[in-house]
Amino acid sequence: MIGIKNIIRNERLKQSLRTYRYAFSTAPPPQQNSTTTHFGYEDINVEQKEGRVREVFENVAESYDLMNDLMSGGLHRVWKDYLVKVSRIASMSQIVRSFDDKKELKVLDVAGGTGDIAFRFVDACGCRERSKSSGVDPISITVCDINDEMLRVGERRARQRYGNELLDNTRALSFVNGNAQDLHNFEDNSFDLYTIAFGLRNVTDVDRALREAHRVLKPGGRYTCLEFSQVPNEYLRKIYDTYSFNVIPSVGDIVAKDRASYQYLVESIRKFSNQSELEHKMSKAGLQHVKHTNLSGGIVALHEGYKD
Repeated sequence: MIGIKNIIRNERLKQSLRTYRYAFSTAPPPQQNSTTTHFGYEDINVEQKEGRVREVFENVAESYDLMNDLMSGGLHRVWKDYLVKVSRIASMSQIVRSFDDKKELKVLDVAGGTGDIAFRFVDACGCRERSKSSGVDPISITVCDINDEMLRVGERRARQRYGNELLDNTRALSFVNGNAQDLHNFEDNSFDLYTIAFGLRNVTDVDRALREAHRVLKPGGRYTCLEFSQVPNEYLRKIYDTYSFNVIPSVGDIVAKDRASYQYLVESIRKFSNQSELEHKMSKAGLQHVKHTNLSGGIVALHEGYKD
């Protein structure tokens, strides 16, 4: 049994000391410039972030579900189910299938390496049943991730779950290496739905990633982003911060033997845009009818927009 009370007590003391030293330091806080970015609370050169983030996810690829459970207390499953429901992909797939394969529905799931979102789409669209028939499925779900290790885990899980037909014959599901900031392997106006879940905050240049999302969407296509966000309620925020900083890294150390990766993931949430800031970035990238829905009090927000 993990001594959670002892973990909280020890980590709270460390966090308080860090806060005290920062508050009473005479040195000004570090300033970012065009050549630096944040990696959690650390300022690093822009060119370093991609490699540092890749290393984090290489470390957690095999325990990705465990990581999400620790980060969210298991709620990530509910949040992801909500994304799929809101996407209305089930009803869209029924419409597409009613046209006898003459129509198509193309989905791009970015930073979705291990397939957590993609598998939900496969199930909602009935792609497994369709794979028992011959020919290419008019519904295609492409998982795009910059990390080969995450993709390897995702494809292995897909073959274990669905067999080989879904990937090799009907090609309803595919795994592709790609960078959210530079989707050069996808043409303009290619996808009906673009999703990214818990990945946007790890991108070095968020504005560029949003412009790329807009570019690859078809006119009328939909953008959805599920991401940890900022909790507006002060009382809930204090509880969440206590859990995040005092429990998650320590439990990650005990369970996954990787404290540093979990510490970064916690810090990256606090450095990411809040709900209104991300909406502004989405609009600036060209997305229309932008909105967000807070989930679990704002711990997570689902952001939506369309390409006109």
